[in-house]
Amino acid sequence: MKTVFTMLLCACLASSSLALENGKETDRLSESGQVLKEILNIPDNIPKDLIDRAECIIVLPSVKKFAIGFGGSYGRGAMICRSGQHFTGAWGAPAMYALEGGNFGLQLGGQATDFVLLVMNPHGAESLMGSKVKLGADAAAAAGPKGRASTAATDVAMRAEILSYSRSRGLFAGISLEGSTLRPDGRADEKLYGRKLSVKEIIREGKVGVPESGRKLVSLLDQYSPHNLSDKKSLE
Repeated sequence: MKTVFTMLLCACLASSSLALENGKETDRLSESGQVLKEILNIPDNIPKDLIDRAECIIVLPSVKKFAIGFGGSYGRGAMICRSGQHFTGAWGAPAMYALEGGNFGLQLGGQATDFVLLVMNPHGAESLMGSKVKLGADAAAAAGPKGRASTAATDVAMRAEILSYSRSRGLFAGISLEGSTLRPDGRADEKLYGRKLSVKEIIREGKVGVPESGRKLVSLLDQYSPHNLSDKKSLE
């Protein structure tokens, strides 16, 4: 009888532990949707025509600085992409991502900072679905221009594969993340979806649906930017 009780207790504890781990991922995904909603409501925010031309968007809420040597930063969030072979469909299920780096840690002044990154072409998107990508080396990155329209955007920004924005202490701006790295967070995906999946299986092959915690993020983008308005030649 004691053996059965012990087995049941262990099973309950394991289930509770798994639920707590899953809770971290669902909370992070829910927070990503809230952060993007708040940033899109800022008057001088990300130009809508840039979002309309983005294949994917990465949201990293509350990236924090830690003190190791000269300083570094680490954050987790999610990448969501348009579905379809040429990224022309509706926004699909999110994959979890991690941002790591030291160069931008000094710029943040120890404050928790929200980041939004726009992936502006298929090459950049495919690169991120592989392994770790170093921004500025493996993928061209630039601080994103602000405003309702990107007509004043610099040539550097328009040539970049990834445009990055930050929000800290209520201030919103484009920020350079060159030198930092982005990588798929496979363990987080496994906890979120309950099985091992590659980023391509989630984003390109559509093997999972949008989890409840990610619906705010997906529905927001479906409403705000339902169609990919990139030059069709750039999507081929």
